[in-house]
Amino acid sequence: MKSLVRLFFKTLRILLAPLILIWEFITTPKGMVRSADDQRRVDAECRNLALYQFKTCPFCMKVRREISRLSLNVPLLDAQRDGPIRADLIRGGGKAVVPCLQISDGQGNSEWMYESADIIQYLNTRFG
Repeated sequence: MKSLVRLFFKTLRILLAPLILIWEFITTPKGMVRSADDQRRVDAECRNLALYQFKTCPFCMKVRREISRLSLNVPLLDAQRDGPIRADLIRGGGKAVVPCLQISDGQGNSEWMYESADIIQYLNTRFG
């Protein structure tokens, strides 16, 4: 019975994934326009950020939309599959939960921010 439930949800996820990605493409806002100097400054600050995410996670989509709206060049790291990216997320943040924003400083220290609302608020405060 347990395997049947898993098969049902896996099938549902496979069927809904393309619809979710199309919806994200349609609803993603245009980015804000900054002067060239301001955009270079923002791009330099974004080098210290990385977003661990799943492609079809609705909470990750919210964060990606905000990143797009703010015209941020934040690297998007797909942590859905087992591998080095997911291992880095677990090692650094302590759990495999997405979305997770890694905020690094110049000395190599990192802060791991979970919760889409907190990430969006942080990005708006820092870059909005």
